[in-house]
Parts: sequence; C-alpha cells; structure tokens
Amino acid sequence: MNRLFRRKVPPDLWLTPELAHALAEISHDTGRQIGLFLSREGAVMEVLVGTTQEIYIEKLPASRGGDHLLRGLSLVHTHLRGEPLSQDDLNDLALLRLDAQIVLHLKRDTPDVATFSLATLSPDPLSSLPWVLETGLQINARNLEGHDRITAIEEEMRRVRTSSRHRLSNRERAILVSVSPESVSSQEENINELRELADSAGVEVLGVETQRVSTYHPSTLMSRDRLKSLIIHALQVQATLIIFEQNLSPAQVKTIADMTELKVIDRTQLILDIFARRAHSSDGKLQVELAQLRYLLPRLERRSTALSRLTGGIGGRGPGETRLEEDRRRVRDRISHLSQKLERVGQERQQRKERRKERELPIVSLVGYTNVGKSTLLNRLTGSDVLTENKMFATLDPTTRRLRFPQEREIILTDTVGFIRDLPGDLKRAFLATFDELKDAHLLIHVADASHVKVADQIERVEELLKEMELERIPSLLVLNKIDLLSQEDRTIMAARFPRSIPISALDPSSLSPLLEEMETRLFTRSMTDDPDRILARK
Repeated sequence: MNRLFRRKVPPDLWLTPELAHALAEISHDTGRQIGLFLSREGAVMEVLVGTTQEIYIEKLPASRGGDHLLRGLSLVHTHLRGEPLSQDDLNDLALLRLDAQIVLHLKRDTPDVATFSLATLSPDPLSSLPWVLETGLQINARNLEGHDRITAIEEEMRRVRTSSRHRLSNRERAILVSVSPESVSSQEENINELRELADSAGVEVLGVETQRVSTYHPSTLMSRDRLKSLIIHALQVQATLIIFEQNLSPAQVKTIADMTELKVIDRTQLILDIFARRAHSSDGKLQVELAQLRYLLPRLERRSTALSRLTGGIGGRGPGETRLEEDRRRVRDRISHLSQKLERVGQERQQRKERRKERELPIVSLVGYTNVGKSTLLNRLTGSDVLTENKMFATLDPTTRRLRFPQEREIILTDTVGFIRDLPGDLKRAFLATFDELKDAHLLIHVADASHVKVADQIERVEELLKEMELERIPSLLVLNKIDLLSQEDRTIMAARFPRSIPISALDPSSLSPLLEEMETRLFTRSMTDDPDRILARK
C-alpha cells in the first residue's frame, strides 16, 4: 500500500489498468475495500483502507485553491463482491464536489477486476439527479479516458452559473427547512412565516423541505440521509444558504456545518439578522448587538490548539491562551460593556418618560403582530412618514408622535416593534426595555390583520405576550386592520367572532372615524373614577 504513492496516472486517464489490478490484489488479500484519491495531474494523494462493506473518508487531501466548481480530486476504490455504487458513494461525490467516483467491481473470491462504475456530477441544475452514472464498464483505453470529459463538465458548470447570474440576483438564495413532530398544517403555517421572514431579510427562497419526525436527531435535527439529500439539492439549485425553522443547538450547527460549505442558520439567527439590518437608533443597535453576542457565545467553534500554548508560564496561560478562549473573553467583555451602556440608556429613557408625565398627556401605544399595519396606521393618524413596507419587522425602533383631537386635546401615540411567535429569548430580553414604554400607556391599540388566515392565533399570541409582560391591566382596544381585503360575508363573520373590535383600513382615512371617536371617548370623556391610577388631567 505504501508503494501506491509512487504510482503515477497519465493526466488524460481516470486510472491505468495496472493501478486497477494493484488495488484489486491488495483488496483481495486484506479482505477490505481499498481506495485512493487521485489529483487531476495523476498523483496519488491519499490511500484509504475501509471495511468489507464501506470506506470511510476521515479527511480530504489538499485540493486546488481558488474558486473552482470541482475539487480536482477523483476517488477510486474497490467493492469486493461486485456490488454497485452505494448511495453513500454518490452522496460523497456530490457533497465533496469530486471530479469522479470510480468503483472497481472485483470478481467474487478472486483478485481480478470484472468491471468498473463511473459517476460524475451533472452540470445541468434542472436534471432529476445531480449525477451521471455509468455501470458495467470494461477496463480498456477508451473507457479510461477522462481528462477531456471532466474539463467539459466543469466548463459547462461554469457556463450555466455565469449565464444564470442575470436571472439570479446578488441576494442570498436559500432552502427553507422545517423538521417537526407537529401536524402538516402547523408546519405549513410555520414555514410560510419563515418565508416571510426570509423575504424581509432580502433572501430569495428557492425551495422548501419539510419532514415530520417523532423525535429530533440530537446532532443533525433530521436524519443524516435526509440531510445529505437536502444539501445535495441545495448545491444543485445553486443555493447559498440553508435556513432551519427550528432553533439549532450549538452542537447541531457545528455538525451540519461540517457536512457542507453552505451557510447554515436557524430562525433565531434570521430574526437577529433582520433586526441588525433595520435597527437605526443607537438604543436599538445596542440591543441587537447584545442579543447577537449572547447568541454567538455558545456557538464559537472549537479550533485546533496544536500551537496554542507557547510560553504559557507556570500556573498561567499568558500569551499561550488559545484563540477560542480569547474570542470568548472578548465576547464576554463586549457583552458586559453593552449591558452597562444599555443601563445608562434605560435611565435616559426613564427621564424622558418622567418629562412626558409632567406634561400630563395621555399615552396610547400601538401593539400587535409584525406586519399588520401599525406603522401605516400611525402615519395615517398623525400625518407622519414613518417607513412602511409589506415585510415583517419593517420598522424596529419605537416611534412617538403627537395626535391632536378637537377642543385642543393632544395625546402621545407610540408605535412599537411587532410581536412574533417564539421570539428568541435573548432578543426578548434585549427588547423588554423597548416594551417598557408600554407600561406607562393609558390605552393599548391592539392592531390585527383581519385578512390573515391565522388572525385569531396572532391575536392570542399577542395577548399572551402582553400578559407575560404584566400589561394586561392596561385597557386595550382591538382594531381589525385591512378590512378592505375581505368580502362582505367575511366581514360579517369577523364582526361576529370579535364583537368588541373596530374594523378599519389604515389606507382609507374615512374608515378611521370610529377608531378616533372611541379613543377620544376612552381617554377624555369616559369617567375614570373607578381606577384612580388612571385619572387623566384635562385642560
């Protein structure tokens, strides 16, 4: 086996008959599968020894540098009983981006090669399978020629990728994945929300993969075979990103990332990325960075420590401290610094709240699920121009405006960040200070999207979160927005389901009169003597 490293294959051939027979003899004598990696120049880069049934690739030899579509390595190995290429062989071809996967089929109980099989990647992203498989090939000069073929495959891959760039934007392209024991309908609802989040993050969704499981796989969330198929499909459609609907543990992120060069994130990281893009105030930026660092800390990957402890000294590490520990220490220091800074920001926010109290102006806060039209309603009521988009978390920073009623009455109207189910814990803690504004509100306007198929669930989730923040004591008013998107029959049904709600369309000023009348009645006309803490000063 050591002498195999001395062999050289002409660059225009997959392998030579002499090398094939040498591998067959060693495999027959040892009773194990024997394999080797060949470079495109014909050098033997690595020799592998497997079991009777499979061969394991512990590490890949060095391959070509630069942005190449194929790795420049071919894997040649034996099958002792003449069995065909296995699914693992084909998965290795696709996942490792090998030039070719070549299997030598030995005649049973002899050191002779009967035939060989050859698999190469398909350059067509629309083909049903990501590989082209040829079986039953004889060891002869014609079948062993491969250089021109692999060059043609790589050139076609490059041409397809180049020609598709005018169709594919510079945005990230993602496959969405949901692995859950929940019902199919729940999975569909969750994946649709994940699609909206991806769109809000500027990600182009190329496809969706769902799997129902009884229990989650501890290291890969889904089964390894299904995960390999997913990664191969993502490579085939030229995806750059895989987004999991479920939150991944640090161990799961590392295991999945080790299986592919594609970026892998979960729903929490996607939401954090959206918040990082859309937070504009210094307060919001600080809170997002703090949440990101808390998310990152347990996920810092372990690195090689072979040269990590140089001149560490006795009883101390000093300059020999590992890079991983340095990263963790820096992250902890940054978290501590941001926490102190946010504490000062919180004190400044409290001072602003005290100044508002001195003016004795009623405070009304808009709350609700994300992307239900709160900012649009704020703009329509106050004549403002706050950014509005049909995207989740289009606006994150709290916005405060004055709203003037007749008889020289004014209120403070506040727009808050939208709610969402299963808001990441770190993010929820980071933004509790933002939601703290709600505690001083005299009235909460709960805005809901009447046109959403899960409007009742969204209303329930918002009410649960308000209760969790101990805000259920504040009077609230349910407003069903986007009523113009419903038929007359659906409007009647919504009125029956939510009899105490007010239907509006934030795009139609004429529909807002009942809302304004109800707000004025609650804030200025209705007697508040039953709740002394809610007495409002009148001009």
